[in-house]
Amino acid sequence: MPEVYTPSRVHRDEFLPLRGLRHHILRWGTPRTGRPPLVMVHGWMDVGASFQFVVDALADDREVIALDWRGFGLTASTGADSYWFPDYLGDLDALLDVVSPGAPVDLAGHSMGGNVVMSYAGVRPERIRRLVNLEGFGMPDVWPAAAPERLAKWLDELKDPPTLRPYASLAGVAERLRKTNPRLPADKAAWLARHWSRETAEGFVLNADPAHKLANPMLYRKAEVMACWQRIAAPTLWVEGSDDQLTRFWGSRYPREDFEGRLALVPNLRKAVLQDAGHMLHHDQPQALAALLEPFLA
Repeated sequence: MPEVYTPSRVHRDEFLPLRGLRHHILRWGTPRTGRPPLVMVHGWMDVGASFQFVVDALADDREVIALDWRGFGLTASTGADSYWFPDYLGDLDALLDVVSPGAPVDLAGHSMGGNVVMSYAGVRPERIRRLVNLEGFGMPDVWPAAAPERLAKWLDELKDPPTLRPYASLAGVAERLRKTNPRLPADKAAWLARHWSRETAEGFVLNADPAHKLANPMLYRKAEVMACWQRIAAPTLWVEGSDDQLTRFWGSRYPREDFEGRLALVPNLRKAVLQDAGHMLHHDQPQALAALLEPFLA
């Protein structure tokens, strides 16, 4: 293994029972009177520890809380064969009831987590003081006629559920992380590998329930999502990397104009682009991201 990154702010591990599941959260800093915590939620196939580099780059030693979503990281899996998007909102709501029951929080989400926090902020606008969406683009609208094919795909995958490939060593996990994101420095990949994976009899496997890889039988309905986005009351910061991941991943299936039209519905929105950054912008440019977050959250 190469040299391993050394955090400048060490987190504390805590486990909370939320909606019948043992959830893992990471805490940095201590609560301050009159200063809300910054709650950060990760994306698909990621973990809460992924925000370590941004937390280290923050000049303010404020309280930061990161959650492992159900079936990711050290949070328990459901035991079911599918995961449902509304459950993420339910888990987030339960978390805020514990960590800040009487006051709004600053809330940030990356990718899938960005989509969760946008919907949540529209459903519970009074719970959010400032909102940050990091590359949470959402998905293309899906016509109802696609439902039979999608449901059939889901039923077929239930009969042959996905698995996660094992890696021979932590170095193998780190190599995989850097293959996915060549901008990720070797020392940070080595540090992340210890949080992204766990050792089993077959080798090191990612800390994720393979059921997350199943096709989602529920169609993405743009109109329903936009109904939530329009109700967001908190000042909102949208941040993306200079590499246009929306076009790269979806192409003409989800035109940039469609997404910009969605953002235009958010009442109080600021936009920023981080140079030399891709989808994992919190890994690629943590100092630059922290420099955007601090004045917005001040």
